[in-house]
Amino acid sequence: MRIAIVSTPFLAVPPRTYGGTELVVHELVEGLVAHGHDVTLFATGDSTSSAELRYAYSEAQWPPSPLTETYHVSSSMAQIAAGNFDLVHAHAAMALGFARLLPEIPMVYTLHHHRVKDLSDFYRHFPKVHYIAISHRQKELEISLPQCEVIHHGLDPRRFSCGGPTGDHVCFIGRFAEEKGPHMAIDAAREAGVPIIMGGEPHPPDMEYARRELESRLTQPHVTRLGNIGCDKKVPLLQSSRALLAPITWEEPFGLIFIEAMLCGCPVVAFPRGSTRELIENGVTGYLVNSTEEMAEIIRPGGVLESFNREKCRTHAVTRFGRDRMVTDHLRVYAQILEDRNSKELLVA
Repeated sequence: MRIAIVSTPFLAVPPRTYGGTELVVHELVEGLVAHGHDVTLFATGDSTSSAELRYAYSEAQWPPSPLTETYHVSSSMAQIAAGNFDLVHAHAAMALGFARLLPEIPMVYTLHHHRVKDLSDFYRHFPKVHYIAISHRQKELEISLPQCEVIHHGLDPRRFSCGGPTGDHVCFIGRFAEEKGPHMAIDAAREAGVPIIMGGEPHPPDMEYARRELESRLTQPHVTRLGNIGCDKKVPLLQSSRALLAPITWEEPFGLIFIEAMLCGCPVVAFPRGSTRELIENGVTGYLVNSTEEMAEIIRPGGVLESFNREKCRTHAVTRFGRDRMVTDHLRVYAQILEDRNSKELLVA
C-alpha cells in the first residue's frame, strides 16, 4: 500500500519529551515501513522517520494554533492530491475539512482526545471518513460515528525493558493538571511513607491549579521533581519505581504512560476512569483503586507490591500493547477499506 500519514505541525515525530499523538504516529509509521509499505509522513522538518518525510514547517510550531495547522494540512493535502496514494491516515482534525476535495482517496482519522463538543459537532459533517477510537470508553462517550473501529495504542517493546533493582520510591509522570491528579499522587505517597519522583510540568491552562495545589506539595521532603522527561530518563525511572501512580479524575481516552510503565514491568495504580478499566488488569499489570487511601494501601511497604511479578507484567503488555499488534490492527482496517472501495467501483463499472 502507498499510505500518506498526516501528523500535527506542533511537535516533531517522534517528540523529544511531551507528545502522545506524535509518539503514536512515529510507532505506526515505523511499523508500516517495517511491514514493507510505502509510507510518506507529513510532519515537521525536525522529525526523524524511516518513511519519506515531507514538511511545510522546518521546525515544530508550539504552542498550537489553528492557522499553523491549516497551513500544514493544506500543504500536505495538496501534495497528496498530486500523488498516487491508496489511503490517507490523518492525525490532525483540520484534515477532515479537506477530505471532500479528495473524494477518490479514502481517509482514516484517529481520535486522540477526550470528547470535545466542537470537535464532535465537526465530525458530524464527515460520515464517510473512517474513524479510529483509541479505547472502547472513548468511543462510548463520543457521538455515534457510522464507521469507527477501536484500536489500542502500541509501542515498540525494544525501547523498554524490565530488570534491575527496584527502589523504594513510586513515580508520577505526566502533565501537571488537576484531572491527572499529581497532588493526590503526592498525598498517597506521603500517607504510604514512600518517596515519590515527579516527572512533568504544568501547561499554561494549568498554572492556577499548580499554584494552588502543587506549589507547596512539591517542596515536601518525600518529593523529587524532575520536570519534563524523555524516554532516556523515563525508562530508568519506571524500571526502578515500585509503581506508577495515576489518580486521574477525568475520562482519559488512553494514557500512553500506562503501557510504557507496563512494558518496564512497573505496575500502574490508577483510579477507574477513562480507559484504565480496559488497559489495567488487577494483579497482572497494576491495580484499580477508588481513593488516595486505597492507593496508599497498595504502595505501602509490606503490601501486595512485594509479590508483584514484573516479568509477567511486561510479557502481558508486549502481547496486548506491542507495536506489531497495533500495526496489524491498522493494516486490517486499511485492507478492508480498500476492499470495500474496489467492490463499489466494480459494481459501478
